[in-house]
Amino acid sequence: MPETATETPSESVSVEALAADCEAASRALSTLSTDTKNRTLRRMADALEAAEDEILAANDRDVAGAREDGLSEALIDRLVLNPERIRKMADALRDVASFADPVGEMSGTTQRPSGIEVGQMRIPLGVIAMIYEARPNVTADAAGLCFKAGNAVLLRGGSNAFHSNRAVAAALHRALEAEGVPPAAVTLVPTTDRAAVQEMLTLNQHIDLVIPRGGEGLIRFVDETSRIPVIKHYKGVCHLYVDRDADLEVAEDLLLDGKVSRPSVCNALETLLVHEDVADSFLPRAKALLDDAGVELRGDERTRQLLPGVAAATDDDYAAEYLDLTLAARVVGSDDAARDHITEYGSNHTEVIATDALPTARRFVRSVDASVVLVNASSRFSDGGELGLGAEIGISTTKLHAYGPMGLDALTTEKFVVYGEGETRHEVEK
Repeated sequence: MPETATETPSESVSVEALAADCEAASRALSTLSTDTKNRTLRRMADALEAAEDEILAANDRDVAGAREDGLSEALIDRLVLNPERIRKMADALRDVASFADPVGEMSGTTQRPSGIEVGQMRIPLGVIAMIYEARPNVTADAAGLCFKAGNAVLLRGGSNAFHSNRAVAAALHRALEAEGVPPAAVTLVPTTDRAAVQEMLTLNQHIDLVIPRGGEGLIRFVDETSRIPVIKHYKGVCHLYVDRDADLEVAEDLLLDGKVSRPSVCNALETLLVHEDVADSFLPRAKALLDDAGVELRGDERTRQLLPGVAAATDDDYAAEYLDLTLAARVVGSDDAARDHITEYGSNHTEVIATDALPTARRFVRSVDASVVLVNASSRFSDGGELGLGAEIGISTTKLHAYGPMGLDALTTEKFVVYGEGETRHEVEK
């Protein structure tokens, strides 16, 4: 399994024992009242802020180790915590507390001809295993979302963030204990031993769902190894298509925000598609803006004719998730050609069209296969918080059982509930 950092000190640990404790905690969580869950989430947020010095000291240790190991600046950016990011982690927990509790919600209630009343009740999934690289904020986000949805969570973070994750988890445990909630509800696997991940993926008797977050190598390893259902997205190859009816100033804003604001994230743009009718006017303007932002552009033949000096783009470039200040570009002859390119190279993550033509926008929305499709809005809005879900636990491009950013509802399932007054399906002789 790919993991770039040198291993940090490990503890002897039985992953199965941790998973069993987590499973036991999940049974207690499934019956917690909404008030108790919300109060606990707010206390968890307060505990993170109170532990700021402890968390930042642990994070400094991780960042120093990552630099020694030669990690890229893009990956280090995912790892770094600061007071603002800790505050955002805490605020995300408070947001989750403010959302409606899905557990126990009834839907689709109908009365059948037999007289029975049938409905569906939303219930927790049980135990969710999170396997993730860098991003210590995932520790808090996953804990909060799973907890509100009545699930226990088994966390195995990357070795690069080992000390940060432990500090965050310790703060969360203090809050759980203060509220009388089993601390095993949020269980961090306290080892960087890669064998722990392999063991986790076999524990289908204790774990109900696995969600990996990280690079494509990690996600493919989990998907190919797990005996447990996996929610995944391999990568985010996100496109901006500038239609011939686009407002070019709007397109420029979408391009800069999508590519430059934070290139290391999965909803950053990786490819620019431009309709041939506006390529002559848009591409030189875009190139000047990208140059100022330090973005390297690679293009097809038509792009390079319009922008001398641009490197040639290969098929690998169009399929790449750069996670850096590099962008592939292509001039297309039609909306269909743009959709064909996205179908061939896209990753079902996020796609954007810039257009003022409503029929074109509607065709794009209906025909492009992606978990999030945006019209005249930045790809950076493809995020659970921005889409109204609160903190997200991940993004699914697998369609089963969720598609796109996953919030509280995606961390539950439904069971049938039937009420009757003594009805039987068959006559019973007495």
